[in-house]
Amino acid sequence: MSFCLKKKPVILLLCLLNTLSLIADDYETMKTEKIQNPMLWADVPDPDIIRVGDTFYLVSTTMHLMPGAPIMKSKDLKNWETVGYIFDKLTDSPKYDLQQGTVYGRGQWATSLKYHNGKFYALLAPNEAGPMGDTYIFSAEKAEGPWKIVSRMRHFHDCSLFFDDDSRVYVVYGTGEMMELKPDLSDVIEGTHRQIFQREEDEKGLLEGSRLIKHNGKYYLLMISHVYAPGKHRREVCYRADNIQGPWEKQVILESEFGGFSYEAQGTIVDTQDGDWYGIIFQDRGGVGRVLTVMPCRWINGWPMLGDENGKVPEQVRALKSGEPEAHIVKADDFSSPELGLHWQWNHNPIDNAWSLTERQGCLRLKTNRVVPNIYLAPNTLTQRMEGPECSGAIEMDLSKMKDGDCAGLAAFNSDTGALTIKKKGKKLVLEMSEQSVKLTGQDKVVGDVTENVIESVPLKQQKIWLRVDGDFRPTGGRFGGADTATFFYSLDGENWTKIGSDYKMRFDWQRFFMGSKFAIFCYATKKKGGFVDIEDFRYCKK
Repeated sequence: MSFCLKKKPVILLLCLLNTLSLIADDYETMKTEKIQNPMLWADVPDPDIIRVGDTFYLVSTTMHLMPGAPIMKSKDLKNWETVGYIFDKLTDSPKYDLQQGTVYGRGQWATSLKYHNGKFYALLAPNEAGPMGDTYIFSAEKAEGPWKIVSRMRHFHDCSLFFDDDSRVYVVYGTGEMMELKPDLSDVIEGTHRQIFQREEDEKGLLEGSRLIKHNGKYYLLMISHVYAPGKHRREVCYRADNIQGPWEKQVILESEFGGFSYEAQGTIVDTQDGDWYGIIFQDRGGVGRVLTVMPCRWINGWPMLGDENGKVPEQVRALKSGEPEAHIVKADDFSSPELGLHWQWNHNPIDNAWSLTERQGCLRLKTNRVVPNIYLAPNTLTQRMEGPECSGAIEMDLSKMKDGDCAGLAAFNSDTGALTIKKKGKKLVLEMSEQSVKLTGQDKVVGDVTENVIESVPLKQQKIWLRVDGDFRPTGGRFGGADTATFFYSLDGENWTKIGSDYKMRFDWQRFFMGSKFAIFCYATKKKGGFVDIEDFRYCKK
């Protein structure tokens, strides 16, 4: 400005206008919020997303966690919160209760979410067959629920529900299979099964993850293509047709690694009120699980091409709105509410009379209710996702009512687990940091060998303790890898923390749990029932 003040009036005016323009541009830049990818750096696999009015609704896979099929909402594709679940429990098999086996890595998969004639619909096919068939259709007046079962029918893998403009209803599933449903959605119409396309020569691997939409009179079926040629990775493909019965043609719409991790695929596309389109696609990221990314969707020659102008997943995109309230799917909790927050999920079905938020105000009480040998069979283990790039979760725990043989604590929980466990041994308490791992055998996912390697133990002389688990999921700079490190701490006063044990490498194993690591609060009995612990709060921060 000092330079401009020495100029003639016209030049001075131009300088002032230019300066004001730069200030305005800077203000608009500051005002325009960005979504940093991953959009949700947490375990949110198999997404389906729809828009109703100005609100986006997202459903994801949570398998053996209950309640299941979480519904999340956002108005800007940046701030997401969990607003409900499609079901509280699954009850077709005792395995959902950790009896006669388990449903680790099974349960609810790849739910399809739709909005039709003023109602929400969800179709999901749990990978644990029940006596009445194992595909559910639910409906609700509001996405938040309550959801009610409309019908049950045969199993459809990774299916997509689709309401056509002529009110006919279809389910597309597997590798390009389709059946028509009855108008009341009570069952399939027998004789309507057909293979709508044949696999091309370049599709050698698995094709799944169906998501069917209609745009400008054409049908678009998005699918993930796995390992489609030697040395290649996954990609997202799209099949397009003028008629739902075909013929269908194919186009690769995304083939991109991102952020030092693997190639991305599986998800869907959604439009905004302004007519813009976005893709929501997940990516495997090791110990944290399968994370969600958002990217532009550009219609080119009638194909929904994903990514930036180079077809790659961008590091960030512009949020649809500025000034939306900050929202999160992982949260701290002081347990002051009489109802459990929607950010929590139980490992398998909970035993309802063995936990309470009201028996001691401001505390979550976990009561032992079944004698079990290890954490993998422990009822009423309460979980939340861990998040990247870094996160920290801590609990304050009252141990005064534990009984001999009880185990309670906080873990980075998965099929390979790093745990902080307080064990009651006679009248003594000891804190252990351990590494634990489980083998699952047979179709029933029976818990087999469980190994427990105690890294460090500390005797306790008080009835209250604070436990903390820190997670580091930052990329390491190597090819397709992250740190995936859990670090463990304890405190005797809630302020001064002492590291215990060693750093733990968190892992993702699709053959066992098929999920990212979770914060897990647990309490179980190995000798006799009747003990309990009180959790006074869960502190959480994401870095």
